[in-house]
Amino acid sequence: MLDAVVVVLTVLVVGALLFLGGSVLLGRGETSPPADADRSPLELPVDRPVTADDVRGVRMSVTVRGYRMTEVDWLLEELARALEERDGEVAALRARLEEAGRATPGAEDAPPVGAGGNGSHGDA
Repeated sequence: MLDAVVVVLTVLVVGALLFLGGSVLLGRGETSPPADADRSPLELPVDRPVTADDVRGVRMSVTVRGYRMTEVDWLLEELARALEERDGEVAALRARLEEAGRATPGAEDAPPVGAGGNGSHGDA
């Protein structure tokens, strides 16, 4: 009879320890608060366009369950904003280039920009 009680208590203690360990490691189902859009421990340049080396240099905090989702969300939003700004600048520059091409007389006969108008095709 005493053996059965010891076995049951051992199973309960081991089960409780496993549950406690799982709760600490995996969390209890709560969600992280939303990230502040203007504040993050991650750094990207604000005085110049973001480069590929800037993105490669970003290091996110690692927690028990992986990367912090708020930091990843912030970084993705910043990259998306940088791409939108760059796309807008490229579209504006293309529009200015087209306007300049239409305003120049005889622009239809000129070779396209970067077409290598000197006749050589790099066969040297």
